[in-house]
Amino acid sequence: MAIAKELLPKIKAGATVRVFESFKEGDKERQMRFEGIVLARKHGTEAGASFTVRATVAGLGVEKTFPIYSPAISKIEIVNSPKKVGRSKIYYIRDVSRKTIRRKMATEKKTSLAANRAEKKAAMAKAEAAR
Repeated sequence: MAIAKELLPKIKAGATVRVFESFKEGDKERQMRFEGIVLARKHGTEAGASFTVRATVAGLGVEKTFPIYSPAISKIEIVNSPKKVGRSKIYYIRDVSRKTIRRKMATEKKTSLAANRAEKKAAMAKAEAAR
């Protein structure tokens, strides 16, 4: 099953996703869920495009790379997707603790909000000066 085209732009570095993979075990069809942070998205929307998801399972960091057009992916849920992340590939998260990651993501959100406020103030000041 292909990923919906509306979801593709939301799968980006920093997003938290839940990927459901279906596979055969004997004669039964099963689904496995993998939830984590997207570290990277590679090759856009072309045939070989993929994204890497990192999760902590039993205290160990586990990374999986999923091809976007894989028939094994039955469904993807976007838990949250940041508006802006400082980098397109956030591999530095491998060496950072979970607490630091949460702080970093929150700081990036605050920074982008502060930048938006500054832009609005500048636009308002410019409009006042034009009067």
